[in-house]
Amino acid sequence: MSDIAYVDGAFVPRAEARVSIFDRGFLFADGIYEVCAVLDGRLVDNGPHLDRLARSVGAIELPLPVSREQIVEIERALVARNGVSEGLVYMQVTRGAADRDFAFPENATPTLVAFSQKKTIVAAPAAQTGVSVISTDDIRWARRDIKSVALLAQVLAKQAARRAGAAEAFMTEDGFVTEGASSTAFIVTASNEIVTRPLSRALLPGCTRMAVLRLAAERGMAVVERAFTIAEAQSAAECFFTSATSFVMPVIAIDGRAVGNGQPGPATRRLREIYIETARATAE
Repeated sequence: MSDIAYVDGAFVPRAEARVSIFDRGFLFADGIYEVCAVLDGRLVDNGPHLDRLARSVGAIELPLPVSREQIVEIERALVARNGVSEGLVYMQVTRGAADRDFAFPENATPTLVAFSQKKTIVAAPAAQTGVSVISTDDIRWARRDIKSVALLAQVLAKQAARRAGAAEAFMTEDGFVTEGASSTAFIVTASNEIVTRPLSRALLPGCTRMAVLRLAAERGMAVVERAFTIAEAQSAAECFFTSATSFVMPVIAIDGRAVGNGQPGPATRRLREIYIETARATAE
């Protein structure tokens, strides 16, 4: 874990990082967060992450306490101060501290915190072997396109996955996969179509999802945006998920049933290679 965090204008040792018990992020999950990958000491897809941050805070009428440019300065400072070559930067903004009342407080100042973590992403062993996932009911609120700090449903899904010896949970609603607990779900069909669910309020607009779809299309790979079921994913030629801190992760089994030949497939491996190559070239 890194040693320096950012709390409301100050860089402090992480052991001294504090927010009020009256902070609305703590009391009501009244806040938004973002996670940006760090590769070679630079920020990956940071522009789209900050765009999504702006959309999310706008959707809940939460003003950012600093400018976009200042956020980038904070991110880069955390990377430099903590010597992060590969890993992530996490940031969270809440409506601030006030007496407990459901309605927005009139005079609260938004709270902004951020920290970095070192993590092996490119050479992660799981990316070479592939991972297993389980399926679970999607019990989240209706505005999943907002990157809310209210993550209890995802916590429960991730815990269920861990108990099953899996790395992720694909959440389902009305018979179809919405997304992973912290990722975007994809399949590759027998006809080599890359399939993922279209964007709506039912799922988060993943920044890595957007990049992977763009890179696949640029290379002439067939891309289809439609819903799919767990059964279709189990019968697919390949399956994978994307996220800021896993990039493109092969899925080799779903609910104990092997996908394809039970190994990372060629399309998934190629997409991961392309994404990493592009991330190295474009990170800032």
